[in-house]
Amino acid sequence: MKRLLLVDGSNLLFQMFFGMPARIVNEQGKAIHGTLGFVGALLKIIRRIEPTHMVVMFDGEHENSRSVLDSGYKANRVDYSEIPEEESPFSQLPDIYAALDYLQIQYAETTTCETDDWIAGYALAYGKENEIVISSFDSDFFQLITDKVSVLRYRGENTIICTPDYIKNKFGIEPKQYADFKSMTGDASDNIKGADKVGPKTAALLLNEFADLKNILANAENIKRNSIKESIIRNSEKLIINYKIIKLENTAPLPFDLSELIYNDKDITTNEVLKGIGLR
Repeated sequence: MKRLLLVDGSNLLFQMFFGMPARIVNEQGKAIHGTLGFVGALLKIIRRIEPTHMVVMFDGEHENSRSVLDSGYKANRVDYSEIPEEESPFSQLPDIYAALDYLQIQYAETTTCETDDWIAGYALAYGKENEIVISSFDSDFFQLITDKVSVLRYRGENTIICTPDYIKNKFGIEPKQYADFKSMTGDASDNIKGADKVGPKTAALLLNEFADLKNILANAENIKRNSIKESIIRNSEKLIINYKIIKLENTAPLPFDLSELIYNDKDITTNEVLKGIGLR
């Protein structure tokens, strides 16, 4: 069976750029900590998953279509065009692209959608007949988890792989209900506000009773607790918009066919990669 590793490149870049213990420069005084962390983490992920196919995807700088649904969507994010270049993760992106070229790993940058859409597209298109591992800390991908699709959250020795059982144990719901769940509870990282008085436990109870958000809204008058019923009814339009923003589907054209994503690990080290692209 093929094993496809889908790497949320922007997510990993931010994690490594801001997560390294110190700003590291090479002999020429060039900052390389983001690249060093990215390559090191990527190689560890590869060695753990042992993919037969893989691709790394990055968010490009373009208007976000989800902002049309909600102008507040991701409005809380830092505008890196207004900060010094050396403080921006994007300043090391050219070196990361060079490293991926050196490793002969396919990568792409979005121009009309988000990385989430591409990753969802691959998972939904190929996840029935192949094993898929999504590497990202973005919880939106929990909705894609199945017996063959998992989410890897890289954190060195504390790395975890999220499966259907992980979602059931952590949230009390099925993975397919996660978009409904998050629509009600909100997502501070994306500046999405849910329904007041509806926290994770309440959202799980509602989903276990009514199955999905559509059915919850259709039967809102039957919700037993008045405060929850009133909140769901009052926020119904907002919840529908949240769901449209959060729900991931196979709608965006994919940058590569599966046949173009074959990967053979050459057991190369991080230092060899950095030397190969002229950073050491």
